Amino acid sequence: MKKIALAALIAAAFAPSLALAEAGDFVVRLRAAHVSPDEDSKLGSMTPSLGANSKLEVDGNTIPEIDFSYYITKNIAAELILATGTRHDVKLNPGTGAASANLGSVNLLPPTLTLQWHFLPDQMFDPYVGAGLNYTRFMDRKLGTPVPDSGNITVDRNSWGGAVQAGFDVNLKDGWLINADVKKVWISTDVKLNGAKIDSLDIDPWIFGIGVGKKF
Repeated sequence: MKKIALAALIAAAFAPSLALAEAGDFVVRLRAAHVSPDEDSKLGSMTPSLGANSKLEVDGNTIPEIDFSYYITKNIAAELILATGTRHDVKLNPGTGAASANLGSVNLLPPTLTLQWHFLPDQMFDPYVGAGLNYTRFMDRKLGTPVPDSGNITVDRNSWGGAVQAGFDVNLKDGWLINADVKKVWISTDVKLNGAKIDSLDIDPWIFGIGVGKKF
């Protein structure tokens, strides 16, 4: 019996001190995030002169992402998600089988605030879901056109939209954790040629991230 008790004490002494969340905790996470646009272009219907099946296409990009979480309770956390500007090439697909024309690129700055529910904050594996609001600032908004000397294409400067997320933390010792996360963000902008609206473009990316974090 004494041997069993001694073994239990030794095991407890060497057990990892997991980074379990409590109300008032701050968490900083650093992720590698892949931004994959799920765009919906209305170019063909709004500007038939470019072809009824024409559309704008936006490519993906992988960027560093940092977020800051504050635990209101051990189950509820508010997360501010920041990222460096994410640059995306924009192409005009004529919808006729011809090759897409490269129009240039736009640079997006998309801070997002979500409110999360953590299901198992007292366990090593802690899944969560969240929902909130995204603000996107479009930088480098000017694009070219496939027709020489026809002017510039621009996109609107600002976009507001919703955001949802799901992910999990793997709590480690000494306040460290591993994180994986997926978000859906709604981003829309008007596209104009020489000031005249030619498209209402929904970029609406999926964002897949994986990284590490630290609780304080």
